[in-house]
Amino acid sequence: MNPKTIAFHHFGCKVNFSEASSISRDFKKKDYELIDFHEKADIYVISTCVVTTVAEKKCRAAIRQAHKLNPEAKIAVIGCFSELHKEEIARIEGVSLILGNTSKFDLLEQIEHLETKEFRESYHSVVTDLSSFIPSYSSGDRTRSFLKIQDGCDYYCAYCTIPLARGHSRSDTIENVIRNTREIISAGYNEIVLTGVNIGDFGRENKESFYGLINELEKMDSLQRIRISSIEPDLLSDDIINFFAGSKRFMPHFHIPLQSGCDRILGVMKRKYKTAFYASRVKKIREVLPDACIATDVIVGFPGETEDDFGETVSFLESVDISYMHVFTYSKRENTLAAKLNDPVSDLLKKKRSEKLHKISNEKKKAFYLKNLGHIARVLFESDNSNGFMHGFTENYIKVKTPFNPRLINKVKMVRLENFNEDFTFLV
Repeated sequence: MNPKTIAFHHFGCKVNFSEASSISRDFKKKDYELIDFHEKADIYVISTCVVTTVAEKKCRAAIRQAHKLNPEAKIAVIGCFSELHKEEIARIEGVSLILGNTSKFDLLEQIEHLETKEFRESYHSVVTDLSSFIPSYSSGDRTRSFLKIQDGCDYYCAYCTIPLARGHSRSDTIENVIRNTREIISAGYNEIVLTGVNIGDFGRENKESFYGLINELEKMDSLQRIRISSIEPDLLSDDIINFFAGSKRFMPHFHIPLQSGCDRILGVMKRKYKTAFYASRVKKIREVLPDACIATDVIVGFPGETEDDFGETVSFLESVDISYMHVFTYSKRENTLAAKLNDPVSDLLKKKRSEKLHKISNEKKKAFYLKNLGHIARVLFESDNSNGFMHGFTENYIKVKTPFNPRLINKVKMVRLENFNEDFTFLV
């Protein structure tokens, strides 16, 4: 008898990715065959996101695509979209199972329960207990693993549904993070990315701290590289920045969300800092790690954002020494404070403002790359083979490509950064 085939499709953040990867390992252990999502499978699993309306639209499209590929397949929809919009998902043809952010870890059990029922009965299940922490880490990529150390958020920014979808902030313990890190290292990974919804808040309920965690991880001699995912500016202390400057394992790479360069808009967004404080974090990093990569997130078109407000954002971004930014167009989310605000910004104006910030981001990235021109850098190469080339990243997250050589996969090589193309990739 051939094994059941199962295909996973992931949307959204690295936390989602690490969780879906952990869940897929449960199926591998039970001898399910993991195949590509675009193939005909017995079971499709769609790990969903609700950050924007675009993300939700992609989730709906993936469900319909799976049903079209195999109308007889069982389709499980898991994660944030399931947590907040289970009734809507239940109306989509072909969906067999709906699991939220805690119950999705019971996916294998629920799928096997479905096997005992007639498919036409369309069994649905959502459990909304969002109080526990369930550790996870990604596998499959031969170079790096995303390790979830924290979940949920207590910040309740005006535009964000994540606290509704993932619950309050909670963390793993330092002891268990170390245990999972050892497992990842033993599997042959040379880079780990610490991820969570609000990683700087790690450990609070356990009387531990993010600073305490990174100090313990630094002691692990067998670990080559560690990166951190997005960290809130108000939680990025001088102690953490100084620690990175003296670390042998933590990469000089920061992602610090800004969201607006206008103090008035930051206040309406319910962010916990002003632009002057944000600038102080960037300045501190540059003092001790002048070549560090510093990325940020910015939202354009927040309700009530005037031309003057946007002008302040532009001026601030031009003045602060970041490396590049991710630009997001404001997306109205149900049950958030921002959804109740008047004075929406038109789609046309949002588009113009987004284009302006993308241009500034490209200028910043070019300046960052030019600053690194001629440097000798350590690159960890990955396993991809795209048109005869493989790629990797320097410690400060500059993308490099070289002719494909299987002997370089998951290896660190010293290279000189001599020229880069319009896609911001150095050829070595």
